[in-house]
Amino acid sequence: MSEPLVLGIETSCDETGIGIVRGRTLLANVIASSMDEHARYGGVVPEVAARAHLEALHPAIESAVTEAGVTLAEVDAVAVTSGPGLAGALMVGVGAAKALAVSLDVPLYAVNHLVGHLAADVLTGEAVDYPTVALLVSGGHTSLLLVRDLVSDVELLGETMDDAAGEAFDKIARILGLPYPGGPEIDRAAAAGNPEAIRFPRGLSRASDMADHRYDFSFSGLKTAVARWVEQREAAGEPVPVPDVAASFREAVVDVLVTKALDACARHGVPRLLLGGGVIANRRLREVALARAEAAGVEVRIPPLSLCTDNGAMIAGLAAELIMAGRAASTFDFGADSTLPVTDIQVAVRA
Repeated sequence: MSEPLVLGIETSCDETGIGIVRGRTLLANVIASSMDEHARYGGVVPEVAARAHLEALHPAIESAVTEAGVTLAEVDAVAVTSGPGLAGALMVGVGAAKALAVSLDVPLYAVNHLVGHLAADVLTGEAVDYPTVALLVSGGHTSLLLVRDLVSDVELLGETMDDAAGEAFDKIARILGLPYPGGPEIDRAAAAGNPEAIRFPRGLSRASDMADHRYDFSFSGLKTAVARWVEQREAAGEPVPVPDVAASFREAVVDVLVTKALDACARHGVPRLLLGGGVIANRRLREVALARAEAAGVEVRIPPLSLCTDNGAMIAGLAAELIMAGRAASTFDFGADSTLPVTDIQVAVRA
């Protein structure tokens, strides 16, 4: 099929995403978030997320079909996130996708959530050149990838060894007394702060780290450094300059992310960098990446922010690419895989 009509289901975390694409054309992107339900706990609760997916799936599918102006009977294939993500949340989407594919008698494509973020870029209407380095930054994942081909060759260069960048933002927001989710709140507070006020550590950036962890990330030490700095101010009875702390923390995270991404571009001779994941909504990260990449002669691609957060459109888009490349559908003997490697672009492929 040259332009398959694909319905994608994404339930890896706290957002129920249903997307419909025709080839590389986006027709619908419906997202039902349970973020407000998790806010009272200061983070995502897996059981709450799974229940929210159960409640949101049916109306989200109906809304997507209406938005796309198609019927379920017209769908050529169903796609679903098999992993990585929260096991219970993934199970809801996998079960729904299997049921939908059986009822419609159409092929099913079980795909990788992280590679799905890369596929979001093909829905922008502009051709994608390979190879490209990709930096994926979200609440649960911080990964640096070398993408030689979207449907067949994705190499993991490095990933977080502890907290993902999004998790670090949430934890520091809590330390500073800011609401959940932390990313937008840190961004707002940092707007009035001085990013050079405090020199917080840049994890895994020393010369001694380059041999074994050149492209890996660690934000645990940064989180501890911020917490201790705040504790010392409070113990001394001094006010905590929240804007300066937020700006300095954000600058440390952004510096590490962009430095390692551009280093990967230089060492692999790839003048292209793709940014993806919900943390890309961070204004400072986009500013620094664009400015430093331009100085290094690297082209930066950033999908629309609506396609950077978890969504079903990127899952449908990846499946459409697989179909147009002639890849066989998945069998039904797969389940939710919370630790699915990024190199497994599609799982349970038919022989």
